[in-house]
Amino acid sequence: MLSFFKSKPYLKDLLSGDYTDIHSHLLPGIDDGARTITETTKLVKALKEIGIYQFITTPHISHYIWNNSPQSIIANHSETKLLLDDHNVEVPLNAAAEYFMDDWFENHFKSEKLLTLKDNYVLVEMSYMNAPVQLYKILFDLQVAGYIPVLAHPERYLFYHKNFSEYEKLKKAGCLFQLNLLSLVGYYGERITKVADQLLKNGMYDFSGSDVHHNNHIAAFSQKLKIKNIAPLKEIIKNNQFFKF
Repeated sequence: MLSFFKSKPYLKDLLSGDYTDIHSHLLPGIDDGARTITETTKLVKALKEIGIYQFITTPHISHYIWNNSPQSIIANHSETKLLLDDHNVEVPLNAAAEYFMDDWFENHFKSEKLLTLKDNYVLVEMSYMNAPVQLYKILFDLQVAGYIPVLAHPERYLFYHKNFSEYEKLKKAGCLFQLNLLSLVGYYGERITKVADQLLKNGMYDFSGSDVHHNNHIAAFSQKLKIKNIAPLKEIIKNNQFFKF
């Protein structure tokens, strides 16, 4: 009976110091994440204190909003590494991208090489308003092109909340799921936390990420979990060792 009333852990306490984060927006001035190298430095230091050891940072590539390219991201990453060294911040930092799935992306990956998390694993997202009309064609063609799609924060797509079978359909279509850790403390709202908990219970997540953009996200790591399914969460966190570099 006592275990029923046991206090839930703080989110940061689940990161043991060897966690590899595969989703963040730490490169300065390139998207809606860190704006300056000063902000990048503060975010990286704070994340290291939380228990994140390695970072694969993932700036947005959305042709109509954030028209980044692998070349511009790699150049920014190289400069950022040098500036972090100048600030005496030693951190394993790689760069990939978070691709927005739309008509531009559908044509882009057929002719241009994508910036991946590791090997052929590519982080993708979609609109919070609705899924792309050609979503399953995009996912199919992406795999034909040799990539494995990792869908960022599936719990945050509200249009799937009333039709849970769509999540199962995405998994059957070969899509891996990346959980946003802050979804578990209510940062994005109670509904999203409940859906994340259900996806954890059903064993549907493959990896996790911080999706850190700014200091408010950092602060949320000091909040307690608001979910029931903590055991599968620990396994998902452990799965990120796959991306260790």
